[in-house]
Amino acid sequence: MSSIGELIAPRRMGTDFRWLLASSWTSNVGDGVALAAAPLLIASMTSSPILVAAGAILQFLPWLVFGLHVGAIADRFDRRRLVMFANAARTVVLLALCVFLVTGAANIWIVLAASFLYGTAEVFVDTAGSTLLPMLLKPADLGLGNARLQAGFLVANQFAGPPLGAFLFAAGHAWPFLLEAVCVSLAVVLISRIARTPVPPRGETAPRTDGTGSAPAPERTKVHTDIAEGLGWLWRNPPVRMLVLIILLFNVTWAAPWGVLVLYATTHLHMGAIGYGALTTASAAGGLLATVSFGWLERHVTFATMMRVCLSLEVLMHLAFALTTAGWIALVIMVVFGFYAFIWGTISTTVRQRLVPHSLQGRVASVNSVGVFGGMVIGQALGGVIAQTWGLTAPWWFAFGGAALTLLFVWRPISQITSTPPVQDDAPDGVQANEP
Repeated sequence: MSSIGELIAPRRMGTDFRWLLASSWTSNVGDGVALAAAPLLIASMTSSPILVAAGAILQFLPWLVFGLHVGAIADRFDRRRLVMFANAARTVVLLALCVFLVTGAANIWIVLAASFLYGTAEVFVDTAGSTLLPMLLKPADLGLGNARLQAGFLVANQFAGPPLGAFLFAAGHAWPFLLEAVCVSLAVVLISRIARTPVPPRGETAPRTDGTGSAPAPERTKVHTDIAEGLGWLWRNPPVRMLVLIILLFNVTWAAPWGVLVLYATTHLHMGAIGYGALTTASAAGGLLATVSFGWLERHVTFATMMRVCLSLEVLMHLAFALTTAGWIALVIMVVFGFYAFIWGTISTTVRQRLVPHSLQGRVASVNSVGVFGGMVIGQALGGVIAQTWGLTAPWWFAFGGAALTLLFVWRPISQITSTPPVQDDAPDGVQANEP
């Protein structure tokens, strides 16, 4: 009988993948704690929907400011070390916030500043971290690898973390952020166990003329040149370009109500702090159902069909939230959301990684993330203003209409995205995880 470890991370995927998985899961425990605690902290300091939405905006704004540059940096240097250094910086920000909270010196402006600094470090973590998986696995294993990472995200970040964060916040405002600092620090230790990842190849693979299996070092270019190269490749690649556009548009509509979800749950649905945390837990429960189902779905349903179904459910989810006034109905909706969100996230990431060369993974991932978080910044800004002007259900109506129009626009291009064959790209030097 296979061991639990073999079921979660088969031996063929390599030891390095297991270290990456452990680091990701550990970090997500801390992030899940903050997922509930951070909005509750801001909401305890202000009742303004605009300022509540600003907390999330300032955490994601660094993607718009630094995202493309970080993508170019990730394609230049050791990606594993970038993740380690950035997580160390996140730990420093969290510990400083704890000091302000314990001493009673914290205010809304300090918390917002901490959100921005934390988000800046997270740009490096997410961009460099997203490029590691394609360097460690074969294209055929990327679906399973992404599913395992997503499963850890759901269990730790959305299932276990938020209720724990809400509980710790009730015990003391600093406790959830202290626990997050411990988890992020441990994630640094775990990812340090990965065998050193090579500096990604630049451009086309150079001819191998020596007997060592290594290629001559390419000429160093400017960061802006690297960014332009990545953007140019993306513009000339219609499937990946359309995938990024879909993610941008749907994140605008998704984020509009999500930025004020804490007020919607506590004020409109009267669910309280624990109930707000339960919403995220409900979505994680749906995601866990999706992890069990994903293997079967991947074998029996095309990616194009699954993507269309997921985006259709997104439209219906916004409508359901706009109409409901009962907390238990909101919990059911969140279970469904968690199910299709897991499927969508796994498929979209896998498709992008299969279509992008190793040398461009960082830059294309950064453009994709700029689309994700740029859409969230725009959406949350709109959501705060809409909720302030027309009430807490108005952002859901905006999201419903916007998502429905976007779905009509992208329905046909989805087939082209999923039917494009994977890029033929050599694995980076020194990567051993592909071996059976």
